[in-house]
Amino acid sequence: MTISQQTQDVLKHFDLKPEGPFKVTSPIDGSAMAGVQFHTAEESAAMIAQADAAFRQWRQIPAPRRAELVRLLGEELRADKEMLARLVTLECGKLISEGRGEVQEMIDICDFAVGLSRQLYGLTIASERPGHHMRETWHPLGVVAIISAFNFPVAVWAWNVTLALVCGNAVIWKPSEKTPLTALACAKILERALARFGDAPDGLHHVLIGDAKIGAGLVDNPKTALVSATGSTPMGRKVGVSVAQRFGKSLLELGGNAAMILSPSADLDLALRAITFSALGTSGQRCTTLRRLIIHEDIYEDFLPRLKKIFASVKIGNPLEDGVLMGPLIDGASLEHMQNALAQAKAEGGVVTGGEAVKAVAGGAYAAPAIVEMKQQTNIVRTETFAPILYVMPYRDFDDAIAMNNDVPQGLSSCIFTLDVREAEQFLSDIGSDCGIANVNIGSSGAEIGGAFGGEKETGGGRESGSDAWRGYMRRQTNTVNWSRELPLAQGVEFEV
Repeated sequence: MTISQQTQDVLKHFDLKPEGPFKVTSPIDGSAMAGVQFHTAEESAAMIAQADAAFRQWRQIPAPRRAELVRLLGEELRADKEMLARLVTLECGKLISEGRGEVQEMIDICDFAVGLSRQLYGLTIASERPGHHMRETWHPLGVVAIISAFNFPVAVWAWNVTLALVCGNAVIWKPSEKTPLTALACAKILERALARFGDAPDGLHHVLIGDAKIGAGLVDNPKTALVSATGSTPMGRKVGVSVAQRFGKSLLELGGNAAMILSPSADLDLALRAITFSALGTSGQRCTTLRRLIIHEDIYEDFLPRLKKIFASVKIGNPLEDGVLMGPLIDGASLEHMQNALAQAKAEGGVVTGGEAVKAVAGGAYAAPAIVEMKQQTNIVRTETFAPILYVMPYRDFDDAIAMNNDVPQGLSSCIFTLDVREAEQFLSDIGSDCGIANVNIGSSGAEIGGAFGGEKETGGGRESGSDAWRGYMRRQTNTVNWSRELPLAQGVEFEV
């Protein structure tokens, strides 16, 4: 069955009949999947107004009741896990096992959010004034805009929408224009959950299809209380500035440039497995992809040939087929960016192994994974290239390795492989990794939903998913209650009239 035929089967399953002039193509073979219609600025404004009206009703529903909608969404996702995973693979090109994992992540965050609905805790604070008490409470925020990228076309939406709904907000989702079909399928799944829920206000969730221009209108609208945007650092700069100018809130998940420090004491067999998945998962198109490998001089010469052998053995091809470990890049432009980066690396003294374009499936943009040996970090090493390129560099002193880990503009994910407890603890300390994610004896990629996801510096500083990330979707209020018959002022101030 061709990719187009498989796509039509999946779209029929979700009762989707998208039509429009903008053609959506599969990165697997470049074939047309469907056509979609971009929304207009007027339609976007109408969606925001509808969502704002829905929010004003939704916020009055108790959080545990709001969580019932998210619980039902989790049930619907369980029922459609395989079909949605298949659509993810068809539309963005990741392995079918990764597609299934992404949908499982959606199910997991539904479970997390349901439990969270009874844990939106505030604080009780001791007051210095007799007959008074203080507390902090958290309240729904408003309309939450979600702007997601092609590489995780459904999980990032789920991270945001589940917490946003439980916290009492309405949602507008602008998916990547490269992956609109998965968004439309998710909307269908949520519609089924809404129908079972019964009394949610109309307009609680919208999908906004369009390019950067339509996204800008969403970002600039003052009724959008929070903009949660995932994408490149240049995109984040524009979004962050636009939202800040109107004093809105933004949650930015931007570029990454993950490093692994490979210590002499490391379990090298374990490290090989971690490096391979972290560097090549989703064909190097994750923000947590391992892009820099910092190896101690004592093991460098023995370890590098083993790594090259593994990379050369990776099967490249149709991500729906068994045994394939690398599918296509999202499009031809990405393949060109990869080749340009390798050319620059050579110009900066790098020795490249692999990285050439391959004809795995006609019509797709496929490339062999590249290992680039560098004597030191150069401009291209500090630049995120969304492709399967791994820069390898030696180190002698452990402090220098940490300095190399931190000497990039991005600060998302990092890891170390070591059996030395001092090295591990230093890496995790305040003089260690400066990233939002720091792992020991595990790769840089593949976060669980229980921990807050996000990073520092040019990664944007946002946090999504687990831990206390829910606070980003609410507003904090400090309350002081006087239950006495007196009116003492704080700090002993006297003001008698």
